[in-house]
Amino acid sequence: MPVWDDLVGQEKVSEQLAAAARDADALVTTITSNTPPPEASKMTHAWLFTGPPGSGRSTAARAFAAALQCVSPDRALGGIPGCGFCDGCHTSLVGTHADVQIVRTDMLSIGVKETRDLVRRAQLSPATGRWQVIVLEDADRLTEGAGNVLLKAVEEPAPRTVWLLCAPSIEDVLPTIRSRCRLLTLRTPPVDAVADILVRRDGIEPGVAAVAARATQGHIGRARRLATDPRARERRAAVLKLPLRIDDIGGCLKAAQELIDTASEDAKQLAEEVDVKETEDMKAALGAAQGGRMPRGTAGVMKELEDNQKRRRTRTQRDALDLALIDLTGFYRDVLALQFGSRVALANTESEEILERLARGGPPEATLRRIDAIAACREALDRNVAPLLAVEAMTMALRAG
Repeated sequence: MPVWDDLVGQEKVSEQLAAAARDADALVTTITSNTPPPEASKMTHAWLFTGPPGSGRSTAARAFAAALQCVSPDRALGGIPGCGFCDGCHTSLVGTHADVQIVRTDMLSIGVKETRDLVRRAQLSPATGRWQVIVLEDADRLTEGAGNVLLKAVEEPAPRTVWLLCAPSIEDVLPTIRSRCRLLTLRTPPVDAVADILVRRDGIEPGVAAVAARATQGHIGRARRLATDPRARERRAAVLKLPLRIDDIGGCLKAAQELIDTASEDAKQLAEEVDVKETEDMKAALGAAQGGRMPRGTAGVMKELEDNQKRRRTRTQRDALDLALIDLTGFYRDVLALQFGSRVALANTESEEILERLARGGPPEATLRRIDAIAACREALDRNVAPLLAVEAMTMALRAG
């Protein structure tokens, strides 16, 4: 199965990347044989993949990385690189290729130290593959200092190094970096296409897949989680009941606290799954005896690990809370659609009775103010406002309408 099949609803982007991969294949030959490069090549050394959450930015970057490393013999017969079956494609997609570095972060930002390590790697020649490819899935999380470090590498790349940066929008990347990248903009995949891939790739029952795809409005990752994780469905159902529980101030405060507690529980659950194993692996690597004391001089390393784990829990809590706010926005969007008599398909058909009740209970202007209150809460969380204060202010605004 070609790597381009993973790009759900991104036909135009797939065509552009496939053409670039074909030119890259020819370009490798010119570099290794010291012959002049082909004119008007669609290949370049730096790419910026942008698009809304769930559009498949990192999936597109990984597929392109696999196509650049493709070693299928069909290429010599005119086939498009990216067969999906050869060793180059397979190892690139699963993250084990020696010349494909996939960078993602569980932290709130990517700092200067990590970026310098990437820049040093970018100067190396490919060890076994055709290109040295660095996929930076969270380019929007680069600090200003890290972005300045990356700029130099993007300005003066090694001959066979390719940078693939992913960010929600071009505004999330420094202007000096994005001006040196070729931009590819992905769109939100159609709901039907997401449901189809859940059925084909994950074996999910068509009815469940359709509900999950519609509820997440085309977000592939969230749709897959919603379709496969009963706890995710339970948490979402609890969030969608919030508008019915804010009739008084006490209800607003209680609903806000429960929303925070749910996000904290998600972060704690993930920490229990990851942190314990990570800590034990680190202790073993440092030479600690089973159940014994740590060797001298290792306290700093363990402290750094604990700090990283704490930052990861903070981001996980924020991500879980943001996901709940996105679901809540979709709920009020459905209310607004009913108030205007729109023919737009509802995302929350399982709550249609509640939606209709709220639609009859107030004017569209009040619904718009509620959607604005949720957006303001998300913005406040981005500015590091205390989560409980931000959510309490939001629930009070939802009550006021």
